[in-house]
Amino acid sequence: MLQVLRYVIQHDLVDCVVTSAGGIEEDLIKCLRPSYLGKFTMDGKSLRANGMNRAGNVLIPNDNYCAFEDWLNPLLDECLKEQEELKVNWTPSKLIRRLGERIDNEESILYWAAKNNIPVFCPALTDGSLGDMLYFHSVKSSPGLRVDIVEDVRHINTIAVKSHKTGSIILGGGVVKHHINNANLMRNGSDHTVFINTGQEFDGSDSGAQPDEAISWGKVKPGAGAVKVHAEATLVFPLLVAETFAKVVRKNMGL
Repeated sequence: MLQVLRYVIQHDLVDCVVTSAGGIEEDLIKCLRPSYLGKFTMDGKSLRANGMNRAGNVLIPNDNYCAFEDWLNPLLDECLKEQEELKVNWTPSKLIRRLGERIDNEESILYWAAKNNIPVFCPALTDGSLGDMLYFHSVKSSPGLRVDIVEDVRHINTIAVKSHKTGSIILGGGVVKHHINNANLMRNGSDHTVFINTGQEFDGSDSGAQPDEAISWGKVKPGAGAVKVHAEATLVFPLLVAETFAKVVRKNMGL
């Protein structure tokens, strides 16, 4: 899945990306240390005793986060210095761009996003290990690093407002899904929208909401042909890319 996302961004086929804190940190951590394939049914107590963290069927050793902290802290020191001396107003997307510039690994999605000047937004930047690192850094450094989410809201909303047309492919749901849809509200709805997730409407979640609910809010235009694919995104998204984005790439390459 990560390789498919990287392919799209590497070939500069999207204008912006919205992701979770996990999407940011795991992209970077995989460039520093390996994770392992496990099972959804593995015993949590045993994993904890062996220093392993389970995310679905992926096992992430505690040492990975130690390596991440060692890599990240000097960059946060640098950002704090620029904040205090150069009056840089850091936002999640600016910080993410800096991380992408410094990871220096072509396997990284953020590396290609920075290289192609594609902004990566993360409205819940602190909701994960990255947030822990920011917390630890703020404790040892005073005044601490400030990250302005309001400037980023203005940034993504302005992208939507100034676009002649917008289209979104939303994998999963939650804050990422709503952040994309809400930006499109500022232009009276997106022109093309595809949701891919397994959320059900009866659980009351944003993930489970149907496109018609977004239409009622003005986040998707009526008649836009919005569709929700009830499927696991890692199965469906590669097929979608193969039949759309990849064809554009092959055509541009003369294949």
